[in-house]
Amino acid sequence: MDDRVFRNTMGKFATGVTVITTKVGKDVHGMTANAFMSVSLDPKLITISIDNKANMLEKIKKSGQFAVSMLGEEQQDISMHFAGQKTKEEGIEFDLVHNVPIVRDALANVVCDVYDSYVVGDHTLFIGKVFEIALRDGSPLAFYQGKYGNYRQLEYSK
Repeated sequence: MDDRVFRNTMGKFATGVTVITTKVGKDVHGMTANAFMSVSLDPKLITISIDNKANMLEKIKKSGQFAVSMLGEEQQDISMHFAGQKTKEEGIEFDLVHNVPIVRDALANVVCDVYDSYVVGDHTLFIGKVFEIALRDGSPLAFYQGKYGNYRQLEYSK
């Protein structure tokens, strides 16, 4: 099977957009990702998938912590910045939760200690044990077929 066909097929699954962040020493590191999911309610666990060639891999291993910030529809520029698609003109503002950076004004922030990790193919799955969350109202930034979009709630009628 062709790699491009596989990527195009996976792009048919609409996702939200997240920025994964961690801090090593005084340096904050971030990357855009849509490979994120909830794993367990008891204990509260999530997983993220990081390419084995990504700089973020070693940063998370060193820090032992990470946060997932779920972006709102007005935060596309932040996503593009951390995806290396464009430089954000003004700086990215972070808040710190137990010394873990989170994207300010994200729809949700999930802060974790690394619980476990697994190398699977060309990626590493990090399981995070959630120890803090923050929420705000708003609409999510969506991603589908390699393009950003908006979420629109459909009307339901009986």
